Amino acid sequence: MTTAPSAGAPPRPALLSPSPTSSPAPRAEAAPPVRRAPLVGAGVIGAALTAYVFAAHGAKSGVLLLLGIGLGFALFHSRFGFTSAWRQLVAVGNGTGLRAHTLLLGATATLFALVIGTGTGLFGTVPAVSAGPIGVGLLVGAFLFAVGMQLGGACASGTLFAVGSGQSTIVLTLFGFITGSTLAAWQFGLWSALPALDPYVLSDHVGWFGSWALTVVALAAIWYVARTVQARRNPPPIGAPPSARSALARTVRGSWPLAVGAVVLAVLGAGVLLVSGGAWGVTSAFSLWGAKAVGVLGGAPETWAYWRRPDSAAQLAGPVLADKTSLTDLGIMIGAAVAAAAGGVWKLHRGIPARTALAAVLGGLLMGVGARLAGGCNIGAYLAGIASGSLHGWIWGGVALLGTWAGLRLRPLFGLGNPKPTDTIC
Repeated sequence: MTTAPSAGAPPRPALLSPSPTSSPAPRAEAAPPVRRAPLVGAGVIGAALTAYVFAAHGAKSGVLLLLGIGLGFALFHSRFGFTSAWRQLVAVGNGTGLRAHTLLLGATATLFALVIGTGTGLFGTVPAVSAGPIGVGLLVGAFLFAVGMQLGGACASGTLFAVGSGQSTIVLTLFGFITGSTLAAWQFGLWSALPALDPYVLSDHVGWFGSWALTVVALAAIWYVARTVQARRNPPPIGAPPSARSALARTVRGSWPLAVGAVVLAVLGAGVLLVSGGAWGVTSAFSLWGAKAVGVLGGAPETWAYWRRPDSAAQLAGPVLADKTSLTDLGIMIGAAVAAAAGGVWKLHRGIPARTALAAVLGGLLMGVGARLAGGCNIGAYLAGIASGSLHGWIWGGVALLGTWAGLRLRPLFGLGNPKPTDTIC
């Protein structure tokens, strides 16, 4: 026997229908004209750097740079973010961004299971999981990183594509990020011995198929919970960035649906794994760039305990343009610059308020320190960890939500707003 819903109860939306919002999603404005000068500049820099890397460091490095350019192009055109997604979820219950995360994570986990599970690699590489220890450093680092995201206005990948698109405030965030990463590497002895358990990787216990299946089921549950929360809270919709009108034009002038961005990023991230043997990461390059700067200024970073470890010593001794993470990071900035200029929205922002500038630098510092303590950021720990079936990735994500809650309460101190249920868009 079934009971009909009461006359005053709102109809329950179908599972796969768009999640309800307090008002219809705004229509995207037409994309402005192409910014020709920035487009030509970014294109020339990208082409010249790619040619040099191929010639000086070989095909493997050159392909990694190209993959980074593709990542930057996709990140900007889909506006695929982590900072705003968590802020919208925690502040008003809009889970659109988090549900896009579950698609990215699920698609990446599927490709990782295929690549790592079969041992497939290019250029003689052997693909490896991204697993990290579970301990105090992970908990403190993920929390600090999430607070820093909300103050700095961007995550690790978001910082790079925002800088590439001309957002001057995020340049300050990047400066703080590099400084924090360098300070954490300098003081490696203070936090390297924090209590921790060994990494826990699902595939070691249930095989790669079992690991993939458990990951996908957990992500599906998160997708459902995020959708249910949004249906109950009925939050404002997310704003729509300027976009070209035809589907063909949108491929190069934006904007892409989040789902398209998630799939493209998963494929490109799997490409990084295939080519380099390791997952896509961001923040280890910031420690390297900072150490190189310290060396130029007369310091001796090679004497720091962080850089005396065998793998790290080789990274520091080698050229930046042969470093995997540096190549993809530089590529992301170039790809984002091309995408922003093609979409007509590349623009340098001037007149940054003092409190906003302070928040950007402070947020970057917290993210730099947090990423080193936690062994990764929203890409290297959260995305790569969960896709690899590592428990530390799930813990990083859970703690980051707590850090987001704390960060939202600090934002008003710096004149930064938070989404409200009464807003037109969030």
